[in-house]
Amino acid sequence: MNKPSKLLILVGSPRRTGNSATLAEAVQRGAEAAGTKVSLRFIDDFIASFLRDCRTCRLPNGDCAIADPFRTLFFDDFLPADGVIFCSPIYWYGLSAQTKAFFDRTFCYYAASYPDCDRVLNRMSHKRIGLVLASEETYPGAALGIIHQIQEFSRYTHSDFVGVVRGVGNRRGEVMHDPSSPSLAAEQLGRTLFDRKYSDYQFVISL
Repeated sequence: MNKPSKLLILVGSPRRTGNSATLAEAVQRGAEAAGTKVSLRFIDDFIASFLRDCRTCRLPNGDCAIADPFRTLFFDDFLPADGVIFCSPIYWYGLSAQTKAFFDRTFCYYAASYPDCDRVLNRMSHKRIGLVLASEETYPGAALGIIHQIQEFSRYTHSDFVGVVRGVGNRRGEVMHDPSSPSLAAEQLGRTLFDRKYSDYQFVISL
């Protein structure tokens, strides 16, 4: 019998009951209904500082010297996950600072100066990636920069970027009234993350 896939949902909003969290919970419902093992984490609980200069900041054993639980989030939740869905509000046409800091802080452990970087790089790769965004404005272009960033992260790590959901809302829970039904789309993303077809076709060029 196959083990259930492991999904990590990372919420980059500081609001525990905000629109990003609401959509993250919808992802969780869908994933659990499909038999997926789900962990939902708020990045705020694990990151207390931005990335520093690893050349001067590392502990003697190579670990990060920043005194927060990021290492636990990265090693216990992110690396073992078969799939990761990033849930973030759109702030100034980009990811939240919390979400961006998550990506930046991973550098400490895949940089060549970390003793076990090869194993970390291997475990960072070949995941199924999803993106869920919440914003007040409806302008379609507001999300394009973020989508491109996650797309390039996915390609850089040889992962499959399989779906994007975007909901519109300002006040807490308002995203539930978005007529495009992002909550249902988020639930569907969670349910089908590991089943969705992924393709990234390229020309075959003979030299």
